[in-house]
Amino acid sequence: FQVFNSKTAELLSHHQVEIKQEFPREGWVEQDPMEILQSVYECIEKTCEKLGQLNIDISNIKAIGVSNQRETTVVWDKLTGEPLYNAVVWLDLRTQSTVETLSKRIPGNNNFVKSKTGLPLSTYFSAVKLRWLLDNVTKVQKAVKEDRALFGTIDSWLIWSLTGGANGGVHCTDVTNASRTMLFNIHSLEWDKDLCEFFDIPMKILPNVRSSSEIYGLMKAGALEGVPISGCLGDQSAALVGQMCFQDGQAKNTYGTGCFLLCNTGRKCVFSDHGLLTTVAYKLGRDKPVYYALEGSVAIAGAVIRWLRDNLGIIKTSEEIEKLAKEVGTSYGCYFVPAFSGLYAPYWEPSARGIICGLTQFTNKCHVAFAALEAVCFQTREILDAMNRDCGIPLSHLQVDGGMTNNKILMQLQADILYIPVVKPSMPETTALGAAMAAGAAEGVGVWSLEPEDLSAVTMERFEPQINAEESEIRYSTWKKAVMKSMGWVTTQSSESGDPSIFCSLPLGFFIVSSMVMLIGARYISGQLLFKLDNFIS
Repeated sequence: FQVFNSKTAELLSHHQVEIKQEFPREGWVEQDPMEILQSVYECIEKTCEKLGQLNIDISNIKAIGVSNQRETTVVWDKLTGEPLYNAVVWLDLRTQSTVETLSKRIPGNNNFVKSKTGLPLSTYFSAVKLRWLLDNVTKVQKAVKEDRALFGTIDSWLIWSLTGGANGGVHCTDVTNASRTMLFNIHSLEWDKDLCEFFDIPMKILPNVRSSSEIYGLMKAGALEGVPISGCLGDQSAALVGQMCFQDGQAKNTYGTGCFLLCNTGRKCVFSDHGLLTTVAYKLGRDKPVYYALEGSVAIAGAVIRWLRDNLGIIKTSEEIEKLAKEVGTSYGCYFVPAFSGLYAPYWEPSARGIICGLTQFTNKCHVAFAALEAVCFQTREILDAMNRDCGIPLSHLQVDGGMTNNKILMQLQADILYIPVVKPSMPETTALGAAMAAGAAEGVGVWSLEPEDLSAVTMERFEPQINAEESEIRYSTWKKAVMKSMGWVTTQSSESGDPSIFCSLPLGFFIVSSMVMLIGARYISGQLLFKLDNFIS
């Protein structure tokens, strides 16, 4: 929860807590909706305490905006306010067989799903997650039958809960979040009857779709009771607004759990020929026009650092990655493709899985850490290349934001690999800023002007490329070779079953060991393997 001055866009205070992710089976990713809600209340209360210590009266807080990871899916009971299952997270892969079955029903010459939604049929989006819940969770089936079930992405769940929940909570979403469900027509800006029939989703459980900037309801509890909730933007749209990319052709890249490059295409839908999504950028008011964007989505960015911390244990905190990478200053030919959830843009290849390749006896955990940072940058290069081809005008620089941009080695690597300058605002949390701007600008609130002449100038840090273009291209072409090696690991059966006896669906850690066994098995001293593993782990 972050509080901004509406006149200067200065961050006054904030509080954050990490939300647990659960991995009940291979490829499954869940979160507890009640934990998410409690974390919001906790962050609000703690931030208000900090404001008090700064002698800032919390009655000065005039509006609240919500921003969220977009496709994560929740179904809850409108009578009790209880979730009927864990939130199925955007990264979750359990619906791959559903996607393959549905894709057979789309005519090759008439992809009506993509033409109406701007999205490819993928496990990424909410419709197939909701279909899974309706097919597999008895409590959800019963609640739908008894007219007790409500569906929403995380914004809907939070707004409904914060505005009263079972006692009159407002069941709504905004156009940016709705556009990621695969049930929303991005041209008419309405839930689409044909799409709901195709996915067999009952329309009565869907939230009302509103603009990204209007009063939805009032806070009903806590320190900010009575304050209007008046802004709602999916995280990547919020960052686009926070970076003030209001002009056609302006773009930003956000480094969070995943990596998301969005380019404002103005009031027209632009469809990609190179694996990008067409999505709603924002609609900043009930009577304001809708703006669209092209988006390149990378599933794993910050999540790879979390994986090195939580799964491999080679760092204790996420910040340590920069120190490890700095020790070596190179990956020494090691390449890391973190395709934990398959590959998103520009490939849309669900059969891919994570690999680390180019290992030698010299490779240690510092090289792997460096390769993990490079992987984020290479993936950004791939979606930037696709964006340049679709737009026809190459970006002269890249505006960046998100927590990972505090890592200076990452930012310098990004400039080197893109071979254009990377420009970072001094306050990188532009996602929260965008939600605050939308809330403050809403009709009936009116404390934040979005007129170009009133927008505050932001101080920027600039990273220039420091290697020659030839070296940049060699590293990038080797990365592309590694990406090709990551594809085709998983069949539908293995990803659905999560059976660890199937070689293809084993976690990445297995491949690190098995590749070394195969590599070193031909050598004559078994001690070399022990030395190699010690290098990597200790």
